[in-house]
Amino acid sequence: MSIVAHDCIAHHAGISPGREAIHDLASGRRLNYRQFDTRISRLALYLQSLGVDEGDRVAVLSHNDSDVFEIQFACARLGAIFLPLNWRLAVAELEYISKDATPKVLIYGIEFAEDALQVAKLAEIEHLIDLANGEESTYEAGLEAASGDLPERTNLLNDVWTIMYTSGTTGRPKGALITYAMCVFNAVHCSIAVELIQQSKNLVFLPTFHTAGLNVYANPTFHTGGTNVVMRVFEPEQFCSLLSDKELNLTHALGVPTNFLMLAETEGFKDADFSNIVCLGIGGAAAPLALIEQFGAKGLMLQQLWGMTETGPLGLVLSADKALEKVGSSGLPPLYTELRIVDDEGSDVLQGETGELLIRGPNVTPGYWNRDALNAEIFTDDGFFHTGDAARQDVDGYYYIVDRYKDMFISGGENVYPVEIENVIYELDGVLENAVVGIPHEKWGEVGRAYVVLKEGANLREKTIIEHCEAQLARYKVPREVRLIEELPHNATGKVLKHELPRT
Repeated sequence: MSIVAHDCIAHHAGISPGREAIHDLASGRRLNYRQFDTRISRLALYLQSLGVDEGDRVAVLSHNDSDVFEIQFACARLGAIFLPLNWRLAVAELEYISKDATPKVLIYGIEFAEDALQVAKLAEIEHLIDLANGEESTYEAGLEAASGDLPERTNLLNDVWTIMYTSGTTGRPKGALITYAMCVFNAVHCSIAVELIQQSKNLVFLPTFHTAGLNVYANPTFHTGGTNVVMRVFEPEQFCSLLSDKELNLTHALGVPTNFLMLAETEGFKDADFSNIVCLGIGGAAAPLALIEQFGAKGLMLQQLWGMTETGPLGLVLSADKALEKVGSSGLPPLYTELRIVDDEGSDVLQGETGELLIRGPNVTPGYWNRDALNAEIFTDDGFFHTGDAARQDVDGYYYIVDRYKDMFISGGENVYPVEIENVIYELDGVLENAVVGIPHEKWGEVGRAYVVLKEGANLREKTIIEHCEAQLARYKVPREVRLIEELPHNATGKVLKHELPRT
């Protein structure tokens, strides 16, 4: 049965037009649902005048901006496909994505003008539109001049709304197809799991070219008729101030461990009052156990989540009341999601054993853009998607993401999952960040090397770190080497890029 994907912005503009939809902090713009709806329609008319039609891709290269959300919803009104681009990428990488997805239009923030012009030329993109965070620009002029009527159209839940290219931490990035169904069911899951309602106010600070910035909890907040507050780029001191601002009265935000590690180091954190917060979600990477306990001691439960671009993204959620009792767990699957943990032969493992996590549900991608061969491999015969994550279940059925399968290394015949070692190293007071990788070893095949970033003023020695691990871990898990470094390599969402850490 074909099910219609309804326009949530138009819906809320009809039933609660005066409710605030979006607040852009950088420009100070605040739009209610009626104003937001009007701008989206005008943008759709402008894009239509440029020849944008059903199925055409509309690329966006911009910092976080309320305009990015307008572009996303304008694409829906034309049946076009939204294509957010990672502004941290080099021109050659953006060229690769643009040639793969072949957008008809590239809308870019003026801060990226030079890169946008090069990419448009190299990938032969037909139309270029600059935007300037509400200031005079081709974008604003296009909305002002837009006229006419949009044709009536119906999007179906299984239609593709967005192509979101994965971070490409290994190999070339792939364009995950994001359907309307994925967004709707993700919104339902988020609403149940983290108590999103019309009165909710979500802070968007992760990049909106990433599924976390776009879909947790921004699009679910629009779905419920709440308000999104858009932070242009992440800055720890401002983050602390915004979360505790009683006039702004934020209720929700999602970050990665790096964001919260940096928040805890700000001057204002110790005395900040976060009593207005309903949910601070943490995902994107394994959360250090010490960090969850640190926030818990302050009465602020970091709600552990797990997901992927390909899963909507929400695939697991730990309820706030279990945040300390089940420290380290990513929780349970949301309502419309099925999970399995399997061995290399595809058979279910015993409870407590580690295997690959598989997922099935309406929140899961149908595949990747232009990747027919890969799409045939990523699903089991009965429709489960291979996540590539190693996981286990405890006796109560709670799931633990042990690590990425690809990050696991084998030492003396034993599987070693770096996140377990990293959590132990985080127990040391002077550690700000750390990452463990496997390196070649003549006798054991592979052994661990820990890269450690210390907090300012900390005086930890490599030997102290190794001794601490020896007291907490089996011998084969203890890193043979520790390297103290100034910083770890990260992508734009804060994930540590382990493949950039030297193995020699």
